[in-house]
Order: sequence, then structure tokens, then C-alpha cells
Amino acid sequence: MKLRALLFDVDGTLADTEEAHRRAFNGAFGRHGYNWHWDPDTYRDLLRVAGGRERLVHFINRLGLSEDRARECVADVPAIHRTKTSLYTHAVAAGEVQLRPGVQRLVDSARSAGLQVAIVTTTSAANVRALMAANPLLSADWFDSVVTGERAPRKKPAPDAYLEALAELGIEASAAVAIEDSRNGLLAAAAAGIPVVITWCQWTEHQDFSGALMVLPSLGDPQAPLPSEAGQTFPWLELEHIAEALEHG
Repeated sequence: MKLRALLFDVDGTLADTEEAHRRAFNGAFGRHGYNWHWDPDTYRDLLRVAGGRERLVHFINRLGLSEDRARECVADVPAIHRTKTSLYTHAVAAGEVQLRPGVQRLVDSARSAGLQVAIVTTTSAANVRALMAANPLLSADWFDSVVTGERAPRKKPAPDAYLEALAELGIEASAAVAIEDSRNGLLAAAAAGIPVVITWCQWTEHQDFSGALMVLPSLGDPQAPLPSEAGQTFPWLELEHIAEALEHG
């Protein structure tokens, strides 16, 4: 079936967001009176849990607290997460988060070719709006569908967000390709029947991407070409390369 849509994850895929998220979590902990600190290694491990609130509950549950204390901490999760979202959106507005190489180029190519383009993420709508507001090149007009965590309560690796996007776009799974950076994203898209291109980031580099259509360190750009040791035969990913992979995959 002919390729009709590209479906983009957000955190780690559209933009290098995770360090800003990590710092925002740590800032929120202090503001709510907790001495917790997520260093990069801890955060990398926690990223295996999709969704900020879910990640925080998972962290609390493995602290070995008494049942009563754990319940108190979990009750604080919504407030902590609201503070974290506020700190994150301020960081994004201050220009601390940049689009990854090749994102604008590939979206422009897809739109010029008449493909639909969508966002499929388990992050919040507020986080997506903040990223768009801070990056003039990332316009809401780019996207034919935006599915955020609020619209798909079951987070990745559940396929719900992708199934919602397919329904809204009115296409079959085999006519789409998902662009993801994580194993959870790969599993979610694959469970919906969608082939996946992985562009891993520093937080997900060593995850298991078995079953992906291709695995790259970024989408690549003329100003930031893909390294030759990445194993591909092209300096940056084009639609034709995705079509070829689909044909031979």
C-alpha cells in the first residue's frame, strides 16, 4: 500500500526534550518538600515507564516506603506533576529545547508530497502547545492530527494513541509510518500495525529496537548529516528511503 502518512512522537523524537523534563521534575520535587533527585542514569531507567505521572508513581512505589507514606506521596503526584509541567513549559519558552535535526525537512517533504502528518504522543497537550509556541518552525498547521496523553489514557506501549490517530486520519495502519525514539513507542506503533522508523536519542540509544523498519541516530540534515558508521547508505532520511524500506521490509 502507498505511504499516506507520517506519525511523529514528540519527546526525544521531534525535539530534545528529556533533559528539560528531568530538570523540571527535580525542581518540582524541591518545591513540594521532597529531597528526591533524578540524575541522568535514574531518569534514563525511569523513561521505560511512559507518562510523567505514571513514571512518578512507579518511582515512589520502588522507594520501599511504608504503605501509609507511599499513599501520601502518591496523593501528591497530581500537584507535583502540575508544578513540573509549569517549570517545563517555562524552560521551553526560554529556548532550552530545540527541534532535532531533519524534523522540519522531513515534515516539509511529507506535506509537499501530499502526505498527512500527525503527532502521536503520551505527553500532555500543554507540553505540545509549549513546544509549538517556542519553535516558530513547529506550527500546529503542520499536523492533520494531534493525539496527546489526554486523548489516549492508556500510555505507550499500549497502541491506543496510534489507533486514535489512524481513525482520525482515516487511513489503514499499513499506509502510515511512525517516527519514534523509544522501545515503548516502537511497541505501541507495532501493536497498532504501523511500521516504525527509530531515531534514537541519548536517553534511548541502548534500548531494544528489534522489529523496527530502520534504526538511525537522527533523521539527518545537510547541516547535520548522519554518520557513516550508522550503517545507512544516505546522509539524511528522505521519503524515498522510507518507501524503499517498506517495499523490502
